Amino acid sequence: MTRRAFITLLGGAAAWPLAAGAQQAAMPVIGFLSATSPDAYVDRLRAFREGLKDIGYVEGENVALEYRWAENQYDRLPELAADLVRRRVAVIAANGPPLVAFAAKASTTTIPIVFTVPEDPVRLGLVASLARPGGNATGINFFSNELVAKRLELLRELIPAATRVTVLANPADATNAEIMLRDVEAAARIMGLQVHVLNANTSLEIDAAFATFERKRPDALFVTGGAFLLSRRVQLALLAARHAVPASYGSREYAEIGGLMSYGASLRDAWRQAGAYAGRVLKGAKPMDLPVIQAIKFELVINLPAARTLGIAVPASLLAHADEVIE
Repeated sequence: MTRRAFITLLGGAAAWPLAAGAQQAAMPVIGFLSATSPDAYVDRLRAFREGLKDIGYVEGENVALEYRWAENQYDRLPELAADLVRRRVAVIAANGPPLVAFAAKASTTTIPIVFTVPEDPVRLGLVASLARPGGNATGINFFSNELVAKRLELLRELIPAATRVTVLANPADATNAEIMLRDVEAAARIMGLQVHVLNANTSLEIDAAFATFERKRPDALFVTGGAFLLSRRVQLALLAARHAVPASYGSREYAEIGGLMSYGASLRDAWRQAGAYAGRVLKGAKPMDLPVIQAIKFELVINLPAARTLGIAVPASLLAHADEVIE
């Protein structure tokens, strides 16, 4: 081999890693912003990836995900969103309470945002309209807050003699808690229910809230939505059983780990749709041209072992309407 040929071969070999690095850098990146921790959203995250796959994107193969988890410290969301903007991600997936979407929107007016929120994003001020969102954001409304009255009706059907209902909310999730509490109180007045609100923003505060049950003795518990309370679902279900209080929750994850009853949109379906929207944006779609998706799939899940522990005979009418009865 001549000296010139050897140098040419050596130079080509040195270029291979650079070419590979450039190819890797060209892979689009989705910034995934969440208010909670990874363990709280395992199933939903799997659904998000499935939605991406429906559009032709597989994490690690032709798309990368940069995760930013606030670990229930909501004041970190602006910093985490800004970090994704500095990373120059192709799209931000803002999942969870409205605070996540607001943090993403405040951080950029140019990077596309796909959100999942628990109520009308027009009323929240995230988009101009459902059909034509405008701006750089669109996403999915999974109706958690709009279903408050229905959840109370189902709880009343399960516990017909109930008159006093304790509502547990997270004050740190201010926008979500304020709207949900307003709707709970309005629905309760129509149904003739007395509502007592307890706030909890830490595990210790949840323990303290349940400790008041010895004195207050509510007929039922209504747990509001939000990332923090979802992340403490095992603690909530155990305490509800220990204090023998029937509880209603907004998503099936609670019933699956021992909670009595849940009713709400299929969040797995909502996150899959969010993944598909993120994929469509990567393919060139503009958020302003993607209508906000309204959840249409709702789930009533009843946990019969939990009901038996509480001595509750679930009405046949509820069992007949349940989407899933956990035996």
